[in-house]
Amino acid sequence: MSAEAVTSPGRLVDRVPTLDGAEMIAHLVPPRQFATATLDSYRPDDDYPSQAGAVEAIRAFVAGWQSGRGGGFFSRKKAPVELPGIYLDGGFGVGKTHLLAALWHAAPGRKYFGTFIEYTALVGALGYAPAVTLLTGASLLCIDEFELDDPGDTRLMSRLLNELATSGTRIAATSNTPPNALGEGRFAAQDFLREIDSLASRFTTLRVDGLDYRRRDVEAHAVSVPDAAAALKELSGETTLDSFHDVLAHLGSVHPSRYVKIVEGLSAIGLTDVHPFANQTDALRFVAFVDRLYDAQVRIAAEGTPLDGVFSDEMLAGGYSKKYLRAVSRLIALTNQSD
Repeated sequence: MSAEAVTSPGRLVDRVPTLDGAEMIAHLVPPRQFATATLDSYRPDDDYPSQAGAVEAIRAFVAGWQSGRGGGFFSRKKAPVELPGIYLDGGFGVGKTHLLAALWHAAPGRKYFGTFIEYTALVGALGYAPAVTLLTGASLLCIDEFELDDPGDTRLMSRLLNELATSGTRIAATSNTPPNALGEGRFAAQDFLREIDSLASRFTTLRVDGLDYRRRDVEAHAVSVPDAAAALKELSGETTLDSFHDVLAHLGSVHPSRYVKIVEGLSAIGLTDVHPFANQTDALRFVAFVDRLYDAQVRIAAEGTPLDGVFSDEMLAGGYSKKYLRAVSRLIALTNQSD
């Protein structure tokens, strides 16, 4: 690599982003690694027929939409009751986001693609009624990594999706939890069963089985480097270098909806003194940050505790285990990348 390509790293903690409603809407498109995702470019694993089945179900949905059958996923003969949503349920790294993005690209009309937290942040920024007004009339609303971590979000998303589905918007979502199990182990789910069941009733659930593709060709551990600063010197593009402690403190001062702006334009970040999490609040913020790093394909050079070892056994066994395991999967991918 030429010396001209090397620049001194900046600092993540110096990035204090703002994000208004218009910018949030502009970001409601698939991440850049899925900018050209299609159903043809998805490669089903022959050992897991449900992957090919999911592709065919989405093809039928698109074909039905285009032929004016009202957006059903199957023909009316096969499915007399057509639900307004499709829900891709499966493990980590089986291609659910690829399939969701492919559906978004194939859908006609005005459409939106975002994570669960991006939609809740949009409502927070604009207010509920203006957000509904803005989203009403969209042909499709794609929600990646559907999460219901607290009662307020449960009620908010239930109300929002019910209103949009009633107005004719189709909904597609991915998660690692079936829709009728959302919220289990995180809060008193039985107290909000009515809202959860209302959400579940909107979706046709498609199971997508398989192995995590991010672990297929690499050792299943995050890479730790002896010197993060030295590792960054081998990379081109804009980079940052911070201590793990400082990054966690900074994430606590920025709303997660703005993390996308923190990582904007970066090719890699360096982290020093990585250590296990002392509390769940920091861990959950970091998970949200990892999602944005992964969406933007920002590489990580980290020294200290390997990043797949920062979550305690208690965290990995608790109510947020699927979030943490998703983060581990993505951290393995981002630290194993090479030129």
